[in-house]
Amino acid sequence: MFTKHGKPAERCHHPHSHRGCKKKKPAPHTPWKYLMNCPLVRKCFGLQLRSIEEPAGGAGGGMPAPSCYDAECARTEAWLDENQEFVHDYFLRKATRQVVDAWLVSHATPPSAELASPSRAGSGSGATTPVRKISAHEFERGGLLKPLVTTVDGTPTFLGDQPPHATPSRPQRRSRHELRQLDEKELIFELVKDICNELEVRVLCHKILQNVSILLDADRGSLFLVQGERASPNPQNGRCLVSKLFDVCSKSTPEQMEQLEEIRIPWGSGIVGYVAESGEPVNIPDAYKDERFNHDIDQQTGYKTRSLLCMPIKDINGEVIGVAQVINKQSDGPFTAYDEKVFSSYLQFCGIGLRNAQLYERSQLEVKRNQVLLDLARMVFEEQSTIEHMVLRILTHTQSLIRCQRVQVLLVHEASKGSFSRVFDLEAGDDTDLGTPRTSPYESRFPINIGITGYVATTGETVNIPDAYLDPRFDPSVDEGTGFKHNTILCMAIKNSEGRIIGVIQLINKFDELLFTKNDENFVEAFAIFCGMGIHNTHMYEKAITAMAKQSVTLDVLSYHASASLDDAQRLRTLRIPSSAHFSLHELAFDDIEMTDDDTLRACLRMFLDLDFVERFHIDYSVLCRWLLSVKKNYRNVTYHNWRHAFNVAQMMFAILTETQWWKIFGELECLALIIGCLCHDLDHRGTNNSFQIKASSPLAQLYSTSTMEHHHFDQCLMILNSPGNQILLNLSSDDYEKVVKVLEDAILSTDLAVYFSKRKAFIELVSTERQVTPNWGECEDRRGLLRAMLMTACDLAAITKPWPVERRVAALVAGEFFRQGDLERQNLNLTPIDIMNRDKEDELPAMQVKFIDTICLPIYEAFAVLSPALQPMLDRVKSNRGHWIDLANNDSGEKFDYGLDKEPERNDKSSISSQNVDDTENTYEGDSSGAVSLSSETNSKYENLENPVVGLLCNNVLTLRDPNKFCPLNDY
Repeated sequence: MFTKHGKPAERCHHPHSHRGCKKKKPAPHTPWKYLMNCPLVRKCFGLQLRSIEEPAGGAGGGMPAPSCYDAECARTEAWLDENQEFVHDYFLRKATRQVVDAWLVSHATPPSAELASPSRAGSGSGATTPVRKISAHEFERGGLLKPLVTTVDGTPTFLGDQPPHATPSRPQRRSRHELRQLDEKELIFELVKDICNELEVRVLCHKILQNVSILLDADRGSLFLVQGERASPNPQNGRCLVSKLFDVCSKSTPEQMEQLEEIRIPWGSGIVGYVAESGEPVNIPDAYKDERFNHDIDQQTGYKTRSLLCMPIKDINGEVIGVAQVINKQSDGPFTAYDEKVFSSYLQFCGIGLRNAQLYERSQLEVKRNQVLLDLARMVFEEQSTIEHMVLRILTHTQSLIRCQRVQVLLVHEASKGSFSRVFDLEAGDDTDLGTPRTSPYESRFPINIGITGYVATTGETVNIPDAYLDPRFDPSVDEGTGFKHNTILCMAIKNSEGRIIGVIQLINKFDELLFTKNDENFVEAFAIFCGMGIHNTHMYEKAITAMAKQSVTLDVLSYHASASLDDAQRLRTLRIPSSAHFSLHELAFDDIEMTDDDTLRACLRMFLDLDFVERFHIDYSVLCRWLLSVKKNYRNVTYHNWRHAFNVAQMMFAILTETQWWKIFGELECLALIIGCLCHDLDHRGTNNSFQIKASSPLAQLYSTSTMEHHHFDQCLMILNSPGNQILLNLSSDDYEKVVKVLEDAILSTDLAVYFSKRKAFIELVSTERQVTPNWGECEDRRGLLRAMLMTACDLAAITKPWPVERRVAALVAGEFFRQGDLERQNLNLTPIDIMNRDKEDELPAMQVKFIDTICLPIYEAFAVLSPALQPMLDRVKSNRGHWIDLANNDSGEKFDYGLDKEPERNDKSSISSQNVDDTENTYEGDSSGAVSLSSETNSKYENLENPVVGLLCNNVLTLRDPNKFCPLNDY
């Protein structure tokens, strides 16, 4: 091999080269910069290849990067490939710290952009927490992680198991004698290998000191690490040097070193402080002749320091992270310049390892801190029943984590302007029984606008004071007469999710006369977030509890006023109840125009009696009377959807059940639910439909998104049924009660035409297949449910099946109510109502009625006519009424027809339940083809004073008195 100029290769005479190494001719003119620009060299050292255009020298210029295809560079690469030993030796002798750092950076795993550069942008209003862009897949990179939640003593916790204290087995290190037999390169490599995998800071420091003692032949060494903040406002929290290990000799162990007390050296003080501050090494041949040396340490230890070599440990950025010091060279001479060079070279690797160990230790502490915060969050949110319990948990756990004499939480409330609304105080040693309230008796003595807590509550800033009496914001009067003195204070604002200050947490006098550190601030700040959410949630919970209590009181008041009086119920109870035939309750063409309101109540009682509900379900007769009066009272005085409409719907259900004998299909419980549902299906109707509630954004629409009014009717029904004195279902078993309520809910919700349309197709298909209601329908819940739903609609719309005078009168009432809703939409909501509710479209009412009959009424009544011939008259009258509406719609005379929209129906409702004006002769049962059954006047007089009068039952047109030993017709199928 020849050089570029043809000279033969020379033997390497460099003192640092391998013994006997025959050095081949290096390529001349290969300065370090040029060599490091070579792609092969950069590849060997793990550096990124530079592009052809990239300058090689950085700032200040330098040689341009040779092209990857440059002949000179290619020859250099070929030579380096054949001379790996030279490359290695050259690197050890000539590589700078920046090159080593660049190699480490190129081999490091780059952090993700999200984690490396967290956004510091403001959080806005805080009402909505932004979604953090992190996927669970990110955590798969590290393999299987430990479970987040474990169970200790039956309680879930986020705190992981403590790592074992036993040191994992490590390969046996060579003895000091064996190490001394190695040449310098092998020795450094062996010592670097010894520390490269060590991640425990204390053990790593111990190894570094022992290895340095071997390298420099020193008697012992010490290592100090930098702690504190570079620019802390408090000098006490500023940077200092802490002895991780002190006076380590070759025979000492890490366990022995743990027993020594920690030594703190102020920044810039003494020899160690000077080295840390200046970043320059110090080599002192005679320590006692240097004024910076502290003689007291030798006096305390009994050890005499002669020579001393102190050198900084720097990280990849050149930042001083520690100081290593070796004492007394064993050859009794001073440390040489060569010792300094070896010391410096080895500490470069030590700085990298030490920084990695510190990062690992910090990550472990961060994991532990997050576990603690998660556990604290769990405990905070575990109990949110009262503010006292919540704040006591905060005080207890804060004091256990950051050991201090006293912790206070002061809450801010808008109602207590000028002072904190509530103050909670916990002192070390206080009883932390959750049953004992911790409210301070001095709530008004802490004004918001003065003192440290007032300053924090006003500004939201964090205050960390090393000496309270030296701070002008501190009010010394708070210590007067208490026997307690404030020294150190850490005070921080507690905010809710919207960023509004809701309180202040204050920690006073850290134990062992220590100061509150930046770590304490960070921890309290993180915990304050959980505290803010917990206190805010507890406030909301207390408000909800208060609102529920007010609601309960309001419901009690409303229930009292919504229930009929006992006197009215007693008067209704004493009235004689005429027969079903007297009221024509079995007639499908029934008309209530001549009935008084008292008559409607007595007719309802007759339906309950004839269907045997009173005896079968042990309904107290007085309770039934009061319940009926309460139901009637809870109907509003609107035009159509009032008590009269409910009574007519119940009468139609009664008539259909008895005429078709379908009560045998449904059974007693479902019949009871259907009659109750008919009477209650429009409770508290406001004269407006579901669409209006949604358009007006009424509270009802906010409560129920679908079938708004129907859900409200059902809730009102349950409220009355559960009101004292109105509990007609009180004697039902729990299973029977649940079934009645379920059928009752389905029945009332089925009166919503939207529900009707959703079920009509299935019902019509069932009718076209079955053609009649057979006994097996009683065994199929789906068929019975479908039949019940369609029956509720048929009864609700039954006015269309009545004779023309009745239909015309009811149509006028419905139209009047609709037009009033249209007027409200136009006046209050600025909306144009639909035609059927538009008063301007009054002349089109007949045509709209025809359309209503065709689209809604005819299909359902045609289906019922198929199921039971007894219901054919209903369909016939629907068709007849349709013809009347067509005639009105085709009225070409131009004369406006008076539909009576502005007139109230003339009813005989002037009577009172207090008067008994029923002729006894009306109670006599004559017998007719309708099958109506009633008690005779003789029977009535016999049982009229009983608590539960004996009931006549309808069974094959024969009167039977209810006897427990006789059959019940409702069960005879």
